[in-house]
Amino acid sequence: MITLEKIHAAKRRISSYIYETPVIRLNGLDHLLGCHVYIKAENMQKTNSFKIRGALNKMLSMPLEQLQKGVVAASSGNHGKGVAYAAKLLNSKATIVLPDSAPTIKVEGIRALGAEVVQCKLAERHVVTEKLSRDHGYCIIHPYDDYDIMAGQGTAGLEILAQLPDVNTIVIPIGGGGLISGIATAVKSISPHIRIIGVEPAVISRYGKSFEAGERLLLKEQKSLADALLTLQPGERNFPIVQQLVDEVVSVDEALIHRGMKTLLSEGKIIAEPSSSIGIGAALQGILPISKNEKVCFLISGGNVELQQ
Repeated sequence: MITLEKIHAAKRRISSYIYETPVIRLNGLDHLLGCHVYIKAENMQKTNSFKIRGALNKMLSMPLEQLQKGVVAASSGNHGKGVAYAAKLLNSKATIVLPDSAPTIKVEGIRALGAEVVQCKLAERHVVTEKLSRDHGYCIIHPYDDYDIMAGQGTAGLEILAQLPDVNTIVIPIGGGGLISGIATAVKSISPHIRIIGVEPAVISRYGKSFEAGERLLLKEQKSLADALLTLQPGERNFPIVQQLVDEVVSVDEALIHRGMKTLLSEGKIIAEPSSSIGIGAALQGILPISKNEKVCFLISGGNVELQQ
């Protein structure tokens, strides 16, 4: 279970190791997006992604003997960087399993933190991770399907409520569901009237299609600019939380994901990777149920991007 109490405990556990990232008002985007625009700038977090929150909460909760055996994680890049950072901090060996398609900046960032990188096909990441765990005794740090991970990510929700208590809507990128599960639990437990909207790539709308089917669907592998949101199936623990607490999930076209990133850079002067700009793309696409008088906070989940994109 994930509860508000566990999210508060996670905040106490990790707060001395992370940044409390700012909520930034971007007035210049109001006319483009059709609302009062705020961002929660997790691209400015240590390791340039929110993922360090969950990784630290999980690993700081583990017995020392488990950490000493080493950890392994499947990742598209940002979770791996968070696990690598936490492992270095806690003197543990980290092995990160990445897809062959992972951006170079993420691969190099993980190696720079001293972790070993293993690359494979996207759909094989968790299989390879489980084999490494069996062969070497490493503890698996799952990127989203873990209550400690969700609680760590939920600390960003506590910060948003403290920084922008009159927010109307929070827009969150959704892959496996760890971030939105944690934030939705925190926010809805304190202020149930605040709307939570998830945004995912249209080419791999695993939550939208799973909601329609009434069960977790496993989708076929697809390519997307949003390289951090390519999970093929909703998390087993995440799916019922998202079903219960998230008000809506929308799917964003590739062209709008790219436009969202460019708009954040050109109009907001914010460097963010495509996966974290997807909420901006959704607003530009006109698919968010928001109005011009609303205060809308877009969770900018990561900034590990090369400028030529």
